[in-house]
Amino acid sequence: MSLLKNSPNGWELKTFNNALSVLKDGTHFSPKVFGGKNLYITSKNIRMGKLDLEDVSYISDDDHQRIYSSSPVKYGDVLLTKDGAKTGNVCINSLKKEFSLLSSVAYLRGKTDVLLNEFLMQWLSSPRVQFDIKNDMAGQAITRLTLQKIGKFKILLPPLPEQKAIADLLSTWDDAIEKTERLIQAKEKRFKCLLRELISESRMDTNNHKWKKVKLGQVANIEKKQKLKSVDGEILLTVKLHCLGIELNDRIKPKLTTRGRPYFKHHFGDFLIGRQNFHNGGFGIVPSELDGGITSNAISCLSVNESKLSKAFLWYQFANSNYYKKVGHVMDGTGQKELSDKQILKLKILLPEINEQKAIAETLSTAQLEIDLLKQLAEKYKIQKRGLMQKMLTGEWRVKPEIVKQYGNE
Repeated sequence: MSLLKNSPNGWELKTFNNALSVLKDGTHFSPKVFGGKNLYITSKNIRMGKLDLEDVSYISDDDHQRIYSSSPVKYGDVLLTKDGAKTGNVCINSLKKEFSLLSSVAYLRGKTDVLLNEFLMQWLSSPRVQFDIKNDMAGQAITRLTLQKIGKFKILLPPLPEQKAIADLLSTWDDAIEKTERLIQAKEKRFKCLLRELISESRMDTNNHKWKKVKLGQVANIEKKQKLKSVDGEILLTVKLHCLGIELNDRIKPKLTTRGRPYFKHHFGDFLIGRQNFHNGGFGIVPSELDGGITSNAISCLSVNESKLSKAFLWYQFANSNYYKKVGHVMDGTGQKELSDKQILKLKILLPEINEQKAIAETLSTAQLEIDLLKQLAEKYKIQKRGLMQKMLTGEWRVKPEIVKQYGNE
């Protein structure tokens, strides 16, 4: 599994068996009981290039001693998931204390005079290698990397000073991505608090009266649209879950059939509700770039009296998870439940004065825009890093000799 057919000058192509001093995995037996003070790491704890201890298990001293004595993971080792859907996830062990490891994770340690763990981590996380791992696992009934298979991986190795220079350069992008994503998480947490704070039953209007609570049908209705006689050349829209709005569905080509659902055309600003998935955040407003898109009649279009109700304010009110998740209990059906148009119009909403609605929606939109811009920035960092990895890990781009020399003097 190499990244380049012809090795650059001074680089060597080696197998992992020849480049690693340690290639092992964790325990192949389950601990007797869970609970205790010793960390028990599995594949679920390796995500996004880091050790994630948010949902970690603990085991007893006896079980830990049995496991750790046979699989002593060290600080700085590379951890690679090898079982299940998470196969190929990789990170550096950043914990300076002992922990037990499940066999779904392999730990790798480079030979000190051949391969730096930091370079190995970047190589394993490169898009090309990740693609090769996933492609190699495709079609298997049980997705699994074996130690024998890992040992046969091939890696293109520059001299150690250049490995260090490349790893440090790529890690600066990792730092930028991580800092941006942490900021996004903080902003999203703050947004949820702001949403609950600004749209609350305890809020008062300017006259110190509680906001009115009304049925949606008092300020909106379900728009009756004309069935399309042809869907040739039309673009199909889908209502995404988790309050992610409306997007183009280019995976399915709309087709009219005798027994199939009819289709309707929608326009910029239409408020669409997926009746089967409202309780999963399946609603949104059609953006300008998707004007003229179509949906089946599984999607309802809400016509709002905008002199009394701001569509943006309504969207934010729906987007509170405490609101939309509770709607599931009123949905009809024994199998695939569905919210009827009548039930939609019976939904209770808060209705402050229209100017207050608009002001609240603008505040929330500004906060949401900041999050969206940060997400775009994080994605740009990731794209730039992927391109840089392709160039640097193949030797197509080389670190300047004077910089490599500095690492050689360390």
